[in-house]
Amino acid sequence: MVKDIMHDPIFLGVKSDPATKEDVQVAQDLLDTLTANQEACVGMAANMIGVRKRIIVFDNDGVYMTMFNPEIIKKSGPYDTEEGCLSLTGGPRKCKRWRSIKVQWQTAEFQTRIKTFTGWTAQIIQH
Repeated sequence: MVKDIMHDPIFLGVKSDPATKEDVQVAQDLLDTLTANQEACVGMAANMIGVRKRIIVFDNDGVYMTMFNPEIIKKSGPYDTEEGCLSLTGGPRKCKRWRSIKVQWQTAEFQTRIKTFTGWTAQIIQH
């Protein structure tokens, strides 16, 4: 189900809790919301739809991907960039990102995966 976008900076700034198997529907809602906003958005975290769970969905080279409990375990190639966000008004903000990141996460079946992402996809995941 498509959800409203959360704009409260205090809510958005609070650390999210680990996702569990009971949060699979949250991931689907997040994916539905990302798809509905695909003209202006390439990735979303669950807190953007008002749920404090560690779930992200993003465009991975044209295919949407979902990660439960993602964690960056290695990073290299820092650079400065600007990013916008559906949840935050006021236009793009300056931020530091990494050109290459190794991420550990869980699938919807809660199987652990590890993969290195680079370039644009890595930037989306870090957002």
